[in-house]
Order: sequence, then C-alpha cells, then structure tokens
Amino acid sequence: MDKVRLNFANCMQEKVGKQGIKKEELEEFSPLIREAHQNIQKKKQNDVLGFMQLPYQKSEAEQIKSFAHKNKIKFDNLVVIGIGGSALGNIALQTALNHPFYNLLSTQGRKGSPRIFVLDNVDPIFTSGLLDVLDLEKTLFNIVSKSGNTAEGLANFFILKQALQDKIGDKCGQHILVTTDKEKGFLREKEVKEAFSSFIIPRNVGGRFSVLSPVGLVSAAFSGIDIELLLSGAELMDNVCNEPEIWKNPAYMYAAIQFLMYKKGKKINVMMPYAHNLKDIADWFRQLWAESLGKKFNNNGEIVNVGPTPVKALGVTDQHSQMQLYMEGPFDKIITFLSVSKFGLQMEIPGFYNHYLKGHTLQELLKSEEKATSLALTQNNRPNVSLVLPQINEHTIGQLIYLLEMATVCMGELFGIDALNQPGVELGKELTYALMGRAGYEEKKKELEQKEIAADNDLYII
Repeated sequence: MDKVRLNFANCMQEKVGKQGIKKEELEEFSPLIREAHQNIQKKKQNDVLGFMQLPYQKSEAEQIKSFAHKNKIKFDNLVVIGIGGSALGNIALQTALNHPFYNLLSTQGRKGSPRIFVLDNVDPIFTSGLLDVLDLEKTLFNIVSKSGNTAEGLANFFILKQALQDKIGDKCGQHILVTTDKEKGFLREKEVKEAFSSFIIPRNVGGRFSVLSPVGLVSAAFSGIDIELLLSGAELMDNVCNEPEIWKNPAYMYAAIQFLMYKKGKKINVMMPYAHNLKDIADWFRQLWAESLGKKFNNNGEIVNVGPTPVKALGVTDQHSQMQLYMEGPFDKIITFLSVSKFGLQMEIPGFYNHYLKGHTLQELLKSEEKATSLALTQNNRPNVSLVLPQINEHTIGQLIYLLEMATVCMGELFGIDALNQPGVELGKELTYALMGRAGYEEKKKELEQKEIAADNDLYII
C-alpha cells in the first residue's frame, strides 16, 4: 500500500532563502538523530515507550472487534466520557474515517452502527444538552481514564449514571463500559465491584499516545472503522521509522526540521490540513506536541523553558482568517500541510453564467488553493512542509498517527527533555482537588484560602 510521505523542499534555503535550512545543516545533524534513535530504542527495550507496541496488539484488536460486534446492535448511541488524550484521539478517528455527518445518517446509512458522542468537558450546558438528545435505554457509556481517577470524567460519569439509574434502575451496569488501568484507580475498583465491561489501557502508554490502544479503538470499532487496518498502517510506519538515517526516516526528518527551525526562531508550528476529514487530527496533534514538548526542566534538572507552540488551521477555511498573518507577519512560524493526493470523490461545478469555474471540480479547486498557498508562502520566504497522504483511509491514518508520535519522541530527545511526562498539568489538578474538597488536599485548600484573603482582588476589578 502507498506510504505517507514528507515533502520538506520548501524548508530549504534554495526555496526560502535565509529563513530556510541548508542541506549541510541536515547532514551535520545526522549524528544527533542517530543518537536520538539509540535512546529511543533503549527506552523501547526498557518498556517505556509502550505506544510503539500498540501496532502489534492483534489479539486485543480482535477482542475489541468481537465486543463491538456483539453490542452494537443493542445500542443506538455510544458515548465516550473522557478528556485530553482520552477524548481527542476518538474524535480524530471519527472525523477522519467516517462520514462528515455520521451521527445524522439513518441506522441503515451507518450500516447498523451506533451514533458516537464524545463528552470531553464539564460545562453543564454541554452535559445537560447531551442528556436531552439521548435515549438512555439505548445508550452505552464508555468511561475512559488511564488513572481511573480523572475528576472531569468521573463527574460526568456520576451524572450520567444517576440518569441511567433513574431511567432503568438496576440494569444500568449493562450500559457502562470502563477503559482504564489494569489494576489501579477508582474506575477499576468499581468495575470489579459492579461487574462493568472493561478494557485495559497499558500502563506504559501515556494518554496522548493512546489513540491506537483501546482508548481510541473501541469507539472506532463500534462505528465500523477497520481497526486492524489502522494498526497495520501504524506497523508499516514503525518499520519505516526503525531507520536511524535521517534521509530515510520521515518522522526523524520532520523532527530535525522542526528543531532546527525552532533554533532559528520559528517556535510556532501551524498544522493546516487541506481535507476537512483531517481537521481533528490537527486538534489531536496539538495536545501531543504541546504536552510532550513544553517543559521547564531538561533531563539534567536545568531550567530551559522550551517547547514549540502548535497552532491549528484548516485549508481552505483559514486562508480567509489566518493566512494574512502567516504570509506577512513575524517570521516565527513553520507551516505543516496535511495533504491528500486522491479524495475518491469528484463533485463537478455546474456551468452557470458561463463562469470560469465551469467544468472544474471541488477537488480541483481545493488542490489548486493548497498549491497556491504553498507557493505563495514559499515566495514570501515562509518555510512549509507537507505530510502527503495518498488517500484517507484506515491504513494511511494509522501511518500518520504513528509518524507524528515518533517525531514527537524524537523531538524530546533533541531538546533533552522527558516527552512522556506533564508536570505542568499536575499543579492545576492539585489546586482543583483542593477547591473541590478531595481528601488529602486540606492543607493545599487552607493555603489557597489564605492567599485569597491576602489578595487585594477589588483593586483589579472594574
């Protein structure tokens, strides 16, 4: 099958002048990439990079397929309850691989699969609104949390479980699936006591790297996505990315270009898909890139405060909202296009009014706008790269996901940071626990209350 490829010509100095990279710089960078590769392989052998094992979890994929096949006929709706890495991958797969208005199709149009909803916030209007449109007797809830203790997921779970109990009583457990750690956490404890159905999130797979685990595969299987083909695409890219030479490895080359551009002051990475189906891949990537690479300390404990900023755009939509900035604003960005060679669908534009668009297609217009944008950026000395998918299907999406995950861990090695942790997120969690009265956070709550009393808040309120 065709591979996803990286085109980085428009990042080179012969195309974008001094804003670009010399070929010699990439040649000189090769030893650092080989060192990064060795470190990644050591971590893989030490069972740290669990996401690298996911493409080979064929028996688990078969179990998920079997579970989905047995249960999809029982339910009209599947609701994924999660946040961050427990939600974004689900959304990305659904948007990429299903009909753009999947939930509005008839049951026949969905080939008997349930509608898919992802509840990824604790906004009361959002949660209440979802309850308004669900028939709870025909809904399965999948609560996804690696730790099993995520406050946002549990809060929504409790609200929806109460609604289930009020509607169907003691049978509500048949409508609950948990996807969490094998042994630890509140969700696993309740699964054991109440005999919910469950799947396991491997302990060595971080949330933002978990889309190819049961976290993302369950909802994918329920909606008819071929999860085995998804994994085979990731497996293909794993084999490609096992190459330590920068000129043969698209993930490492992407990381090298992003790192060198960062050092040249281009600290913003704009991901701009030219396919509506890929818009939420860009959303998923934002978490992967930001949470993995934004770090205060390096591996030696030194303060470095590094991290490229990921920005999401959509072609052609954001040509009319963001492109002016990218074209003539500060030279602090590199654009990553997600490009699709064949859409598999042609829509001819009718020939009203003898207009010049007569005889052309929407795909032709979309591709022309993509090419024109890339050319215009290049002529304005704005570096841009393209990740090119031959077409959008499970195999190419599996490749793309894995390529971006490998590029992220490679970037972590180049920065000399831990790309797998997220200490900056933990303080916010702890303060939330304190404010909500969680046991063990009493002192933190007192500290917060004292700071609020001491602060002259009225001075800055108008």
